Amino acid sequence: MSTAVERILQNYAGESPGVIGNLRRLMMTGRLAGTGKMVILPVDQGFEHGPARSFQPNPAGYDPRYHAQLAVESGCSAYAAPLGFIEAIAHEYAGTLPLILKVNNSDVLGGGDAPISAVTSSIDDALRLGCSAIGYTIYPGSPERNRMYEDLRELIAAGRQVGLPTIVWAYARGNMPKDAETAVDVIAYAAQIACQLGAHVVKVKPPTGDVWHKEAKKHYESIPHATLEERIRHVVKSAFDGKRIVIFSGGAAKGKDEVIAEVREIAAGGGFGSIMGRNAFQRPHAESIELLHAVMDAFASAK
Repeated sequence: MSTAVERILQNYAGESPGVIGNLRRLMMTGRLAGTGKMVILPVDQGFEHGPARSFQPNPAGYDPRYHAQLAVESGCSAYAAPLGFIEAIAHEYAGTLPLILKVNNSDVLGGGDAPISAVTSSIDDALRLGCSAIGYTIYPGSPERNRMYEDLRELIAAGRQVGLPTIVWAYARGNMPKDAETAVDVIAYAAQIACQLGAHVVKVKPPTGDVWHKEAKKHYESIPHATLEERIRHVVKSAFDGKRIVIFSGGAAKGKDEVIAEVREIAAGGGFGSIMGRNAFQRPHAESIELLHAVMDAFASAK
């Protein structure tokens, strides 16, 4: 048993033993086991952005098995992917590596449609494949957000019945300019919405220092947000005063030093971990392992 993990799980006391058990499993796997922190490898980019953009920088990534093996070798807490990638590797990795089935996805071929992802798999699929959790994306700000919220409500309820926690990707998108999507007030709001919908774990992007919503500006005069560490602290506080696990995406591809500097501020601000895809798997294998270990070390050493 881990004191750090059990302290976090006390915030989920109303959940079923199955949900709590799977959350415990996520936090007791890999190099960060027992620390209360997690690093997850997500590989939904082939569906979301296309195979060449996602895998050509490191062609080994065309093979679904490559990513699951990378997650194991690097000591990740879990591996998240859409149905096809999970089906391709579950027979080998279920029970060894916590698997997260990403149950909704979209593509970039649709043009200017309102942001919304299709439900592409189910709770039954997650159970059949031995998954430890499901993942779902919401787009606060999209004209289609209410439909996504309703779909998520049903999935969370069904997942709870069978002991599967839900990780919510909360990405504001739609009726706002691009730079507003990562404004600190928008990221904090997206995290709050995900928690209110019942998310057990929330994934958001690292916030910038911008404040977009005009009604929020006066309130941010009294909220420190000049540094990324301060902004992370505010986003975590917005997730039920830190009573929900909040992890942060790795974002667009960037240099190793830039990745580590960002992760250190996330860790210092109280972030529970990172969910890092392209910045990991698009590098040569040895560099991927080195980077993921450095990310994990930053979280492990955070006070």
